[in-house]
Amino acid sequence: MGFNNWNLTQCGAQFNEAFVEGIADTLVSTGLKDAGYQYVNLDDCWAQSSRDGKGNLVPDKTRFPHGIKAVADYVHAKGLKFGLYTSAGTKTCNKAGFPGALGHEKQDAALWASWGVDYLKYDNCNNQGQDAKKRYTAMRDALAATGRPILYSICEWGQNQPWTWAAPVGNSWRTTGDINDSYAKMLSIYKADIKLGKYAGPGHWNDPDMLEVGNGKMTDTEYRSHFTLWAMMAAPLLIGSDIRKASAATLTILRNADVIALDQDAKGVQGNEISSADGLHVIRKPLADGDTAVALFNETGSTAKISTTLSAIGVSSGTHTLTDLWSKAKSTTSGPISASVPAHGTVVYRVH
Repeated sequence: MGFNNWNLTQCGAQFNEAFVEGIADTLVSTGLKDAGYQYVNLDDCWAQSSRDGKGNLVPDKTRFPHGIKAVADYVHAKGLKFGLYTSAGTKTCNKAGFPGALGHEKQDAALWASWGVDYLKYDNCNNQGQDAKKRYTAMRDALAATGRPILYSICEWGQNQPWTWAAPVGNSWRTTGDINDSYAKMLSIYKADIKLGKYAGPGHWNDPDMLEVGNGKMTDTEYRSHFTLWAMMAAPLLIGSDIRKASAATLTILRNADVIALDQDAKGVQGNEISSADGLHVIRKPLADGDTAVALFNETGSTAKISTTLSAIGVSSGTHTLTDLWSKAKSTTSGPISASVPAHGTVVYRVH
């Protein structure tokens, strides 16, 4: 859980030292840190376009006049963690052509460790056609050799089915191409990622990409669905909107402790669909304390009743409490579970 700047700033001039430190401040002041968001991750465009005479990466002097270590130190002083980005190729993905880490894995990993990096997002551009497993394993070994715990986020867009090989290599792997701030894209990524639950578990997660909550091109109903579906899929929750200007509605979504608890549940099971007829989805997620989460997601453009049962979600017979994790309303059932779900909406219950 944390923040990544890409969906908000890309390589715009606003992406700089003051911005990153302001995000760290805001994670603390808004209670997002207390809600579990701990990583402040820099994406592309933090470096100069060429290495120095010793082959080291150099922070962009305009964006980061005090260097990356100073920013990492600032983030750490807030009780947060710091993340960085590069590509498993000769250059990163931005057209300006910043240097990638291919062939420089050990040197770059050692430099990042000396700066206090806690997280690496490792992209897939300009990979020269080299084998993905070898490229990503080389960086795994380089990170391990530093002796510093660094969360390793593989970002090869699902091109080589990383879910089948990356569990011993990285801590997470992207399952699709990039998300954008649209309901259609969010929905398509959900449908791809939800099928891959058997590959995920503690320490190795499917990553359906960052959150768009608060960027303004979806409705709050759609953002609640986005957030709930990502939580049901035990996905990384990386905020991609300007939390310094977040609306009350956006913060209410991002700070929903009950939904976050589903995402962060210690059992580490990715939810799975038990039905998905006619655009009406029922997703089940077993939880560490014996409870079960069930999400009723309506992908269609009209309000619809979505129904399931205790037996269908694998819960024993008897009377159970249903807690609606958005409205906080409680009810009981000895069998049926149903709700009238608005268009593009999701109702999620914790069944106790």
